[in-house]
Order: sequence, then structure tokens, then C-alpha cells
Amino acid sequence: MKHRLMFGVLAAVAAVILVTALVIRARFERDLVTAVQRAAQGSTLVDTRCGPIEVQQAGEGIPLLIVHGSGGGHDQGMAWARPLVQQGVRVIAMSRFGYLRTPRPADASPEAQADAHICLLDALGIDKAAVMGVSAGGPSAMQAAIRHPNRVSALVLVVPIAYKPGTVADSAPPVSDDKDALLLRLLGSDFLFWTGLQVARDPLIRHVLATPPEQVAAASEEERARVYDLAERILPVSSRAVGLRDDTRLGKRLNPYALETVRAPTLVVSARDDGFGTYAAAQYTASRIPGAKFVGFDHGGHLLVGHDAAVRAHILKLLVEPNMQRGFDAAIGQ
Repeated sequence: MKHRLMFGVLAAVAAVILVTALVIRARFERDLVTAVQRAAQGSTLVDTRCGPIEVQQAGEGIPLLIVHGSGGGHDQGMAWARPLVQQGVRVIAMSRFGYLRTPRPADASPEAQADAHICLLDALGIDKAAVMGVSAGGPSAMQAAIRHPNRVSALVLVVPIAYKPGTVADSAPPVSDDKDALLLRLLGSDFLFWTGLQVARDPLIRHVLATPPEQVAAASEEERARVYDLAERILPVSSRAVGLRDDTRLGKRLNPYALETVRAPTLVVSARDDGFGTYAAAQYTASRIPGAKFVGFDHGGHLLVGHDAAVRAHILKLLVEPNMQRGFDAAIGQ
């Protein structure tokens, strides 16, 4: 009797485990399908002389090319920049090499990616555009301004992954190789990342998005929604894994750029508590670009929590003022 009872209990536990696993699997598959559909929404694949590039556009007016960060794509860039459409900005959000539908070429260096930015502008019939590089999108944005000065009307670098000399103090400890390996494993699996979103969202925000979760919890409802939406948009990570691996390697071997040759009006933004330690590098970068403006926040993490509107206002000021000056010069016949 005892054995039968024990067998019955074990069978019941196994049944519960099986049902739970099936429910979890069904939820994961449903959410993944939704994520795949959302990642493809609104984008087109543009044939350029540098190869196919995925892009999403919105608005009319001043062209602004958004170069996304790690774990992103055209969807990440557009999600952040869409409010600028109402301010007379034509947002051009692209997917970098190895992200979503933009393939990775043999040469995926920041220099090659910068040339591809210009190839995209050519294919879209845009002579000149402002270029905004976010996080790991910073290196190719800088290279675009260096290599193609006549095509970049303004340069914006937001929490950029950038070089700094060893004498410049870190604003946060560098990311260890072990942590990089752990993050790549997490970001290489749709299921592992999805599970993290369900059961360990705060640690994921702290370690993957390099932002203090307590600041997210204390932020406005709108800001919390922005952060959670951005985290969810990293799915499907399997479609971004190639680009993520390149970004991780790039962060370990950054070299100094010829920033003193940048002629475009430049804005550089970071937060002191960014878990990726971009603050000191951003300050150094701004100090090397003639006339660049540095905007630093004490808090906000890598996602600049609580400063979303302020950053957009700084960007709009950078984009609009030169256009106003050109209009004034034209009016007075200069």
C-alpha cells in the first residue's frame, strides 16, 4: 500500500511538472512569435552598394540616422526616436551589421559600418544627415563623421562605447571577461533571455542593460514602460546574436579615433552610474571634438532613466539651430 501511495504521489508530481513545462513552453512560443512579428514591423530591406540594409523611416524634415546599440536593431532606434517625428525630424532607424535582417559582411569593422551608413543615405537619396550613435552604435557614428565629413550635418553620441586613455579614471569598473561570457550565453538564447524577463527582470536590467533597477522602480510610469519595452524588444535575441558578439569583441579593443578632425556640431551624453562605464569615455570624446557639448547626468544608468525628454530636447536644439541659422543667412542674402 505504501509503495502504491508513493508511486501515486510521484506520478502526480510528475504530471504537475509536465503540465507546468507545457504551459511555460506554450507561453514562450507565443511571446517569441509576437517578438519576431514586432521586430519585422515597419521595416524594409534596402539594396545599397554596400549590401542590403534593413531600415525603418518615419516623418519628414531634418534627416536623422539612428545607429542603435547592442541588442537593438531598427526597432530599438525607432522606439526611442519616434517622438522626434512630431518635431520636424525625419527619423531613419537602421539595423547594423549582424542585427535582424542586415547581414554581416566579411569586414564588419566600425569603419566599414560607417561607409554603409553613407551607402544607405545614398540609396535613400539623402545628401546630408545628422547621425546619432547609441552605445555600441557610437564607434561607427564617429567614423561616419570622420570619414565622410561632408555627409554628416551633426553628430550625437549617447552613452557611447568609446576609447579613453588608461590615465582617464573609469566611472564604473570595466566589464570582466567572465561577465561578458555569461551575458553572451544569456543573449544567445531566446529561451534563457525570455526566462530572465519573467523571473529575474531586475537583475537583467542591472547587468544586461547596465541600469540600476531601483531607479527604474522609482521613475515615472512612462519611463518604466519605456525601459520594460526596450528590454522586451531585445527578443528575438537569436536574430541579433551575430551583431552582439561583434559588439562584445569591439568593446575589448577600442583604438583612438581622429576626433579632432570632426567638423560636425556634436553632442555627447552619458550618466556617471552607467554600468558600462561610458561616462569617462564620453567626457574624453567630447574633449577631443572641436566645439562638442557634453551633457552628463549623475544618475540614470545606461538607459538614462528619468532624462529621456531632456536628451531629446538637447538633440532637437542641436538639429534645429543650424537650420535656423541657414534660413537666416539665406534671408539676408549671405
